Amino acid sequence: MAIENPAIGPAIPKKISAEALKKSFWNWFFWNGCSQQAESMLGMAFGQAMAPIVDDLYDTREDKAAALKRHISLFNTEAQVGSICNGIVCGLEETNANGNCTPEVIESVKVALIGPTSAIGDSLWVGTIIPILLTICMTISQASVAWLGPLVYMVVYPVGTCLISWKLFQLGYKGGLDGMQSMMASGKLDRLTNAMVLMGLIVVGALTASFVSCTIPFGIIGDVVDAATGEVTQAVIFNASSMLDGFFPKLLPLLLTLFVYHLYAHKKWSPLAIMGLILVLAIVLTAIQYSTGYAAVAALV
Repeated sequence: MAIENPAIGPAIPKKISAEALKKSFWNWFFWNGCSQQAESMLGMAFGQAMAPIVDDLYDTREDKAAALKRHISLFNTEAQVGSICNGIVCGLEETNANGNCTPEVIESVKVALIGPTSAIGDSLWVGTIIPILLTICMTISQASVAWLGPLVYMVVYPVGTCLISWKLFQLGYKGGLDGMQSMMASGKLDRLTNAMVLMGLIVVGALTASFVSCTIPFGIIGDVVDAATGEVTQAVIFNASSMLDGFFPKLLPLLLTLFVYHLYAHKKWSPLAIMGLILVLAIVLTAIQYSTGYAAVAALV
């Protein structure tokens, strides 16, 4: 609480400067993953982001040390959407510096925010926005100049990420805690999380059908006689991939995607090992194609 001096009247409440808020945001935006480790996850990065706020609010060395110590504890979230956590904690630190909050409340709020912001961030950002942006950019590359899609991604992704993160940071500082508590109490947060998960699954399914290609080089080649000329040519009489697509379109890409997911999520294969396996399968299937003289192109991407 701001201390009142009878001689000079009530003390001016402490308030975080705009410069300190911007410095805190940039610290988090650029360095949120620089110190990720098993002991505190993003804790050290969170403490680094809060350093300008602590310097701005507290005067004594002891108060600053205590504030920094509580912000290097275990913390983890999706960094882009999770910037709202930083804004909320900045507002709580400001309240604490004026005597209207306690360090225990700040630490409890940080822990409580890990779950919802991680769930929403992973579903909305990682599972939805990034795949949609990648799809748009890959489509641009295929329909236009090849380098245009990567260029669009390299511009839109960092700029869009920065703007969204900054707005969420500001929202958190200006009263995001009340809004978050209201959403959690009403059940809207759970509905939003489920909606984002569903949307992410739809996007991944669309990506699988559009950009994953898998065919098998198995079929029957026979001689076909041209009735008009009497010329004998070889043609594909039976195509295994075409037959599968006839009753279940894109079945092979779906099975390949599920197989990769199984290896990654359940068997704990690394991405490099999975890519190596796909490369080996592609080589084997291509060798079968050429060794049997099968005319259909075997591709496994």
